Amino acid sequence: MLLSDFDYFLPEELIAQHPCEPRDHSRLLVLDKNTGTTAHQHFYNLPEYLRAGDTIVFNDTKVIPARLIGAKAETGGKVEVFLLNRKSGDEWEALVKPGKKARPGAIITFSDELCCEIVETTDFGGRLVRFRFDGVFEEILDKLGQTPLPPYIKEELADKERYQTVYARERGSAAAPTAGLHFTKELMNRLSEKGINLAFVTLHVGLGTFRPVNTDNITNHVMHREYYSVSPEAAQLINKTKKQGGRVIAIGTTAIRTLETATINGVLAAKSGWTEIFIYPGYCFKMVDAAVTNFHLPKSTLLMLISALAGQKSVLSAYQVAVAQQYRFFSFGDAMLII
Repeated sequence: MLLSDFDYFLPEELIAQHPCEPRDHSRLLVLDKNTGTTAHQHFYNLPEYLRAGDTIVFNDTKVIPARLIGAKAETGGKVEVFLLNRKSGDEWEALVKPGKKARPGAIITFSDELCCEIVETTDFGGRLVRFRFDGVFEEILDKLGQTPLPPYIKEELADKERYQTVYARERGSAAAPTAGLHFTKELMNRLSEKGINLAFVTLHVGLGTFRPVNTDNITNHVMHREYYSVSPEAAQLINKTKKQGGRVIAIGTTAIRTLETATINGVLAAKSGWTEIFIYPGYCFKMVDAAVTNFHLPKSTLLMLISALAGQKSVLSAYQVAVAQQYRFFSFGDAMLII
């Protein structure tokens, strides 16, 4: 299967530069994964497509201010450290730019309170860094770090909370699970009142989610691992849903990857760990029946994942419809319901 099979044309003006207000007033393209037909709605119409006994699964990760700007202690040269995953204690996997200034042993200073040492080079071209700080690390990071918006968003974000979901609670992501940005607390209450269950899992978004595919044959691509967690409460609710004939609707590709990683012999396990799961057409889903997702970049692993769920031809055809209908794309863009 070739990388070029997942390409499509997108006019630059359709890349959303700011989020929709209110959150749930973004547009919603509904794709029937069995027939390939599409319908046009708004996100607040989502409850109309769900029924009592279904369970919606959210990723409750919270974006940290993962971008730190510092200076190399020896030379004063500017260095950017982009945090990806907390390995243990004070050690993090990170991307460091420029890399030539990030050799093992180098010290990068961010303030009088915070510095880090480059420990080693990682297998994905990043760095393992060890922080030294005076105070509480999370508080210092909140003060010095910057919200890591994707590079295709050129406009300044007025309210940093608009890059968080309203249900975010577990700190650790380098990027938002953007399918969840469309939800309001009021919409979630409407879903609950209809008898639809709400469950929460965690996957901290890191390099695995947005790392580009650099091989023509996509089966040769290797995902970078990301940390996930499924609580006993979530596993019990989701397994009960399946047993009683309800549908499991994942909110975003990260929720899909978490559920598919933790499902063993058709049963979702309460567990945590690291996932490198790469889902592309031909994959047989074990737990997920439907999904809400944003519109993804051409040739991305995210586009491959939803193509596995709804069919490559149907997805690319729906994307052509979305372009023709002037939908807004990527992180702050509109949404798609695959059902």
